[in-house]
Amino acid sequence: MIRILVVDDEARGADLLRRELADRGHAVEALTSSQAALARLAEASFDLVLTDLRMPPPDGLVLLAEIKRRWPATEVILMTAHGDETTAVQAMRAGAADYLKKDPRVEPDEIQVRIERLLEARGGRAERERLTREVEALRTGTLAVIGRSDTLARAAALARKVAATDATVLLRGESGTGKDLFARAIHFDSPRSAGPWVKVNCGAIPENLLESELFGHEKGAFTGAVTRKLGRFEQADGGTIFLDEIGELSPALQVKLLQVLEEKAFVRVGGNETRSVDVRILAATNRDLEGEVGEGRFREDLFYRLNVFPIVLPPLRGRPGDLEPLVHHFLAKAGSPPDKITPEGYRALATYPFPGNVRELAHVIERALIIAGGDPITPDELLFQPARRAIAAGFLEGGFAVPEIPDGGLSLEALERALVLQALDKAKGNKSAAARLLGLTRRTLYSRMEKHGLGLGADAGEANEAADAAEERP
Repeated sequence: MIRILVVDDEARGADLLRRELADRGHAVEALTSSQAALARLAEASFDLVLTDLRMPPPDGLVLLAEIKRRWPATEVILMTAHGDETTAVQAMRAGAADYLKKDPRVEPDEIQVRIERLLEARGGRAERERLTREVEALRTGTLAVIGRSDTLARAAALARKVAATDATVLLRGESGTGKDLFARAIHFDSPRSAGPWVKVNCGAIPENLLESELFGHEKGAFTGAVTRKLGRFEQADGGTIFLDEIGELSPALQVKLLQVLEEKAFVRVGGNETRSVDVRILAATNRDLEGEVGEGRFREDLFYRLNVFPIVLPPLRGRPGDLEPLVHHFLAKAGSPPDKITPEGYRALATYPFPGNVRELAHVIERALIIAGGDPITPDELLFQPARRAIAAGFLEGGFAVPEIPDGGLSLEALERALVLQALDKAKGNKSAAARLLGLTRRTLYSRMEKHGLGLGADAGEANEAADAAEERP
């Protein structure tokens, strides 16, 4: 829903347009003079002003100029029954987003299409500005590549190398590992950075609409197609299209996508003219596409076309050493110091496998900050998701707790690390006691601690060797 202000000195026409737009889900107000409109704009913010051009002074052009001077983020569409090309050019130069001839034959649907096109363009500009800031942060190492893991550093290095080319890239990894961010970085660090960046989530659009969304449609192609629509491939001409969740494509759309990859051409829905585009394709999936190919659910030829340059992004549980710097980053973004979380809170974070990866970590920290308010964050404020509850709900077998494996799976590595940390916590840092709790020798405990990036502490070294030897003597 957007906020629209209709301005027309014909009260009946203004109210009619208000009701028509309100019926389409917008929050709409109608006024009959420029003076009243300026007064209202000073009181409340509006996304769009839809104004008549020919009104008693000040007319629509004067209103337009004043709005762009005082509220530049507010878009303006001018309407007139006396439009001509000279007036249209004058209005556009003054900052109008669009120009609509006021005509009884103009359908409300056409006005809605203009509004949607305008808001899509506005959203694209805002998104581009945000992405530019994020990518600059990625280049300077302050976003997404936070941490010390070699696997993530290798993925970032590959992304930087392939960005300079026009190769098709397939980003692979679990949900929340940063595939979207890496795709953006590749585009904005490429020779196509000045061209369009278009993202399509193939899993979020109903299958019966996805073909039209990707390739566009002609007017009358199907019920509701009241005007011609450019598809995402045409919108991305000269730039990059990012096909997220590519594994969700139906077999029919896989065939059409393969044609685009091979021929850089397609036909709009309901059309018969082949249209060519110059588009770089980036794709992402959290699915095992090789397995999908083996099961016949994904075309082998399409897989090989997409898998030209694969980049695998590691899960957060596979880089435990990155947890603390990531937490510091999210705390700093919220204006909080690293010690906002207590040591017990950090240990609780370290024991959780984070099936939702970095995205889930960000949400956990955000929620904890809200709950804690001005107080420190303890384990009580760290609200984890079903994986932790599944582990906590384990059943007793042979005298010890065996966790039930959740539907999303779990990591044995993360579980082992969590048990080592829990034993150290219960033993208050005494490694001999922690080793006994786990049924291990001290030497084996040190090996597990080193494996999981846990410091040996002050009693490591020769003293440990002596203690190990003493412990293992009969």
